[in-house]
Amino acid sequence: MVKAIQVLVVVLIVTGAECRKGRRSLDCLEYSAISCRGKSASIVDFGGVGDGKTDNTQVFQKAVNELSKYASQGGALLFVPAGKWLTGAFNLTSHFTLFLHKHAVLLASQDIKSWPVVDPLPSYGHGRDTAGGRYISLLFGTNLTDVVITGENGTIDGQGGLWWQQFRKKKLKYTRPYLIEIMHSDNIQISNLTLVNSPSWNVHPVYTSNIIIQGITILAPVTSPNTDGINPDSCTNTRIEDTYIVSGDDCIAVKSGWDEYGIKYGMPTKQLIIRRLTCISPYSAAIALGSEMSGGIQDVRAQDITAIHTESGVRIKTGVGRGGYVKDIYVKGMKLHTMKWVFWMTGNYGSHADTHYDPNALPEITGINYRDVVAENVTMAARLEGISGDPFTNICISNATISMAKKAKKYPWTCTEVKGVTSGVVPPPCNLLPDQGEDKQGMCDFPAESFAIDSLQLQKCSYRMNFL
Repeated sequence: MVKAIQVLVVVLIVTGAECRKGRRSLDCLEYSAISCRGKSASIVDFGGVGDGKTDNTQVFQKAVNELSKYASQGGALLFVPAGKWLTGAFNLTSHFTLFLHKHAVLLASQDIKSWPVVDPLPSYGHGRDTAGGRYISLLFGTNLTDVVITGENGTIDGQGGLWWQQFRKKKLKYTRPYLIEIMHSDNIQISNLTLVNSPSWNVHPVYTSNIIIQGITILAPVTSPNTDGINPDSCTNTRIEDTYIVSGDDCIAVKSGWDEYGIKYGMPTKQLIIRRLTCISPYSAAIALGSEMSGGIQDVRAQDITAIHTESGVRIKTGVGRGGYVKDIYVKGMKLHTMKWVFWMTGNYGSHADTHYDPNALPEITGINYRDVVAENVTMAARLEGISGDPFTNICISNATISMAKKAKKYPWTCTEVKGVTSGVVPPPCNLLPDQGEDKQGMCDFPAESFAIDSLQLQKCSYRMNFL
């Protein structure tokens, strides 16, 4: 008997191979990235089947593990061609690119029992849905460097309907998984993808630095539970730009840990840039700061924000027991249509990790700046509620024109326990934010200095795929 021996050859590309000018083919990839790769392979080379039915979890993990061998040679790229690729969670590796073809769809497994469970985040103490651990995210990585998750707007489908149903019925033992979570890592890029129907949060970088999130579309039913778009959490030097998000929760939620656990862990989110965000979220904010902000949030710059049919533009969420701080926040250029509130600050937010939080841990909210805001069909201009004995200070609002809805509240502003100034704001703000007269050049504007992440330029990468 003659035995057939199958030999799989997967590493194929010569660094710097270029696609023919003006030509696009399945065997030639052109993309922008923080790092180009010298090696590549297709998931098909490892036995992947894109029929939407075959479980490819082990195939994806095998491919990542195999390609990790080329880390010292600049890393490798894993190409996912057109097809529906059913998979459970798998771990990424350093010096690695995952590239999704425009007609590729990663389908998250709906076999809940097959999802591994990991420990709660140390800055949270326990899971967000339950007191126990949490199901690992679909694409997960920890202690990594130089990771790119990108494509031609290929799709990652969390198939979240089952998870939402089980969550509402309180039948889940652990916190729902996210689509992408990167922990304790550095130099991360997530770009040019469409994420749909996540079981919970979509993109969650945590304890990570030097992150670019760019050209992402996120879609979920507006009534889906906790489907936050992008949640930078205890991260430094993050750039989020050119994103379109429709979700059942905050489009972008900036976080840094929960109550006593976040205070103890003590890792803030800082040096964050958000620009060119479009958000639709009728029951939440375009950008939320908190409520889990116990490690601190500082140096946030958001610009060119568009929100439609969204509850609020920028919301600060905190409360007694949170501790931490939110300071040096700058928002410039918001275009809002059909909003409940334009400005919303909440000092009485509940939802504690447990009963052991410190009631003397009061948050510091100061240096909150908004300018160049145009809003239409608004129910209420602002709801600003600080904490008794712990007012929110140094609030600055300049050049804001807010057109009220036909059925708007009688009083467009409500302010308690806040201090600040305004200039050129319509309708006139509350007495706690006195008008300083005509707009003064530079009032509430961005600081002159820039963040390091803003100077990072992506490389133009082109590789030719060969399957031998």
